[in-house]
Amino acid sequence: MKYDVGDIVRTKKQHPCGSKKWEIIRVGVDFKLKCQGCEHIVTLPREKALKAKKVQIWKRYRFFFI
Repeated sequence: MKYDVGDIVRTKKQHPCGSKKWEIIRVGVDFKLKCQGCEHIVTLPREKALKAKKVQIWKRYRFFFI
């Protein structure tokens, strides 16, 4: 699946703030993700970021019902 900047994804594990939703800020060799609960930003290597994602729930102006 192709991921773009601005997509919202749900991860397998939750962030310490309790949120599982993350916004993709940067795509490339590394993924930069922003937590939707507390707005904390993390940078993950591409392989680890793709493995951590569970499902894409919102893709730039389109909403996927889960």
